[in-house]
Amino acid sequence: MQKSWKLSAVIVVLCLAVLMSGCYGTFSLTKRLHHWNGTQDGRWAQEGVFLLIAIVPIYGLCILGDALIFNSIEFWGGNNPIAGTALAPTGADPAAVAAVSPGTPVAATTR
Repeated sequence: MQKSWKLSAVIVVLCLAVLMSGCYGTFSLTKRLHHWNGTQDGRWAQEGVFLLIAIVPIYGLCILGDALIFNSIEFWGGNNPIAGTALAPTGADPAAVAAVSPGTPVAATTR
């Protein structure tokens, strides 16, 4: 009983450490899903697809994946594997960073 309580406490602390890291992130996966839904032909098709992916919790899974995985990777590593963008260092001019590494998109937001 004592061992399972300690293990549960460690798991809760680790989860909170990841979730409370101050990472808001770009939510690239969710944005891509929203953009894809916007490319459907006609407003009725868009509404039908929207209802389908809202009822079958695709949006929820994308938000959860962004919040727990991809935004954490973006916060700790500087780039989001879904977006393929790198964050500029704090106080750096994004245009100057892009000039240093041409061809690499740089997000306008900084850490």
